[in-house]
Amino acid sequence: MFTGIIEALGKIKGIQKSGRSIRMSIDAGFSLDETKLGDSISVSGVCLTAVEINGRIFKIDMSPETYAVTNFSRAKVGDRVNLERALRLCDRLDGHLVSGHIDGTGTIISIKTLDNAIVITIGATEALTRYMIKKGSVAVDGISLTINNCTKNSFEITIIPHTAKLTTIGFKKTGDIVNIETDMIGKYVERFMTKSTGAEKGATDSSIDMQFLAKTGFL
Repeated sequence: MFTGIIEALGKIKGIQKSGRSIRMSIDAGFSLDETKLGDSISVSGVCLTAVEINGRIFKIDMSPETYAVTNFSRAKVGDRVNLERALRLCDRLDGHLVSGHIDGTGTIISIKTLDNAIVITIGATEALTRYMIKKGSVAVDGISLTINNCTKNSFEITIIPHTAKLTTIGFKKTGDIVNIETDMIGKYVERFMTKSTGAEKGATDSSIDMQFLAKTGFL
């Protein structure tokens, strides 16, 4: 589990492809003395396992599923990546609960400067935006961000200079692909309301419905 508060910018040092899976070497840019084999590290929002560690360099294996649903199919040596080590139970939760399980990708539609901030609009499918609300949370390349506005096919976020400087979002340009993880709370609420696993669209056999929520004072 992660918070979406990026610790550092890393750099891809090597990529070994094998079919639709890859092994990637990443220079963390900081000491990995407290990181051990098998630990989870969020790499641009993707929860990955450290399978080798040598100084500041760690290696990860990426499955075909992860390769298919993230922007790592376009990754190349030299690319910068956002890094965050797993949340400890004694830590402050400064961002929001981020699992590192990417729901899909989006495309940057526009980037505009507004005083000291950068306003970014990202195009995404309805399968992703259905779990977004105004002033809700979203993880973009692993960065915990607040949604300014959202429509059926896009959402808008604002980046402050600190975030632009310390994460990959400051390097992005129009047309770039980003990893998106929607707020897991919305997905759980939908599951409880419908008992749907994703393959059962429209199922409504849950005992929790709008009438129940109104009767018990939640609406």
